[in-house]
Amino acid sequence: MKQVNKVEITVKTEYLKNQIPDKDKYAFAYKISIQNNGQHPVQLINRYWLITDGNGKKTEVQGPGVIGEQPHIYPGESFNYTSGAVLDTPVGTMQGYYEMQQKDGDHFEAAISVFSLAVPNVVN
Repeated sequence: MKQVNKVEITVKTEYLKNQIPDKDKYAFAYKISIQNNGQHPVQLINRYWLITDGNGKKTEVQGPGVIGEQPHIYPGESFNYTSGAVLDTPVGTMQGYYEMQQKDGDHFEAAISVFSLAVPNVVN
């Protein structure tokens, strides 16, 4: 029961201008949609993020589930959530994967393509 390419992940980001009073920190929200385009249910077990700021500083974040949940996503359905990241620079990137489990117990990684976090009008 292979389903590796049947999970589609989309990301939308937003700069949170007034979130952090410290002028040397930049807060961003990211909204994730995980769509199960396969024929079998899957469960999000773990997450892995690689966050890179504009200076090249890399931070890894990993752990069980997302926002305190390990959601089951049924065929044709999606799971949506919003989370955030704080950078030391006005631009950066995130990328990673979700470890998914199929009903038969097999695991696979659903890749999250690199996406930008950027204060508007900072990058031309």
